[in-house]
Amino acid sequence: MSNKRQCGFTLIEVLVVLAIIATLLSLVTPRYFSTIDRSKETVLRHDLYVVRDAIDKFYSDNNRFPNTLEELVQRKYIRQVPQDPITESQVSWVFTPPSDRYIEGIIADLHSGSDGIAADGTRYASW
Repeated sequence: MSNKRQCGFTLIEVLVVLAIIATLLSLVTPRYFSTIDRSKETVLRHDLYVVRDAIDKFYSDNNRFPNTLEELVQRKYIRQVPQDPITESQVSWVFTPPSDRYIEGIIADLHSGSDGIAADGTRYASW
């Protein structure tokens, strides 16, 4: 008989560890994805606030609304056209024209181009 000691894990030990890891992942994963969705909503709210403020300042300075978001960038009201965090695109923004047809410009307001629903039950396009 030899006195060799065998090192390693038994199949049962490995299965128990894998079961524990799977249980922990099933608890953590939903929280992770809900956190990502909440952060996208926060970024969208902030971007809308900043761009709407820039549109208002542009109107105050020029007595007209901008024709494109790039015009806001060129005139240094914003550094770059923001990306819609929900659609992950810079070109999906939906623009609202001025309510007074005698005011020049195209963009009086903007909204997300997403047709999704936020965590509070409202549509992103209505923000």
